[in-house]
Amino acid sequence: MNFIALQSTDLPPGQRFDWWCDLISHDVAPTRITSDHTDDFRATAGAVDLNDLRITTMSFPALRSERTPALIRRSDPEMYELTLITGGEMWISQAGKDARIHAGDLVMWDTSRPYDGRGLEGTSRAMILHLPRAQLPLPVKKVDELLARRMPARAGMAAILAHYLRSLVRQTSSMALLDVRRLGTLTLDLAMAFLAHRLNAQDRLPLETRQQALRVRIRAFVEHNLADPHLSPAAIAAHHHISVRYLHLLFQRPETTVMAWIRQRRLENCRADLADPRLRAHSIQDIAARWGFTHATDFSRSFRRAYGMSPKDYRHSVLDSP
Repeated sequence: MNFIALQSTDLPPGQRFDWWCDLISHDVAPTRITSDHTDDFRATAGAVDLNDLRITTMSFPALRSERTPALIRRSDPEMYELTLITGGEMWISQAGKDARIHAGDLVMWDTSRPYDGRGLEGTSRAMILHLPRAQLPLPVKKVDELLARRMPARAGMAAILAHYLRSLVRQTSSMALLDVRRLGTLTLDLAMAFLAHRLNAQDRLPLETRQQALRVRIRAFVEHNLADPHLSPAAIAAHHHISVRYLHLLFQRPETTVMAWIRQRRLENCRADLADPRLRAHSIQDIAARWGFTHATDFSRSFRRAYGMSPKDYRHSVLDSP
């Protein structure tokens, strides 16, 4: 199993809070935790291992979490904890700064420095990407500028990273272990690209890391614009301020081209819509146009070539078969 899920309710109420404290000390860093809910502490935790990286998910009631100098001296994993808030509100203070953060925000803290964090009223939910300090090719003084700073993840690289982390955690249970482990490099590249973008220090990243992050940005742009019939390699390259030649080099694959990849993604979305009973009232032509096909004949020919039957026959086989 690639995703390990735990919940405090598997234990008697009197043992739940101590279990949580031990879990955080082991999985994150030794921490002093206090809460008004110690009598019946309802919390969950999950973990995904990506070779040298790990993602932890958690939900918990209102609490206070403190990492003191004494606890740091006792044990320090030397990690940056890049955290996506997925529910509730939290507050954190570190390095002379503090921030109140909400669902949809990113925030980061350093296990090598004292911090004070609080989950506020209600249930807080978060994903933590544990980043080894030694693996970040960015100056420590620059990275420290981001500690305890609210970083909204609704647009740009932040949104891409947040979407990727959510998708990764959601999909790992259906993936082969080897595939999940291979995602460690991509995850680290995306996190470094996000941090470098925030610090305007992209030139400090290795070339392959910059290229990997650019590929992910381009894929996200294409997925968002599949319905645009004018989506083309030239339009993609212009939006990302690169040449068409460089775009093709980034996605150089012997079995397909950039335009063929776009057509494949459009066909996959059309196929999903044709099989959706909620869209039965929509004509095949409307569905094709919805995903950027402007010519019915071209769409029908492409669909038949990809799936071995016409769009009409496919829809009938899925929606009208007993």
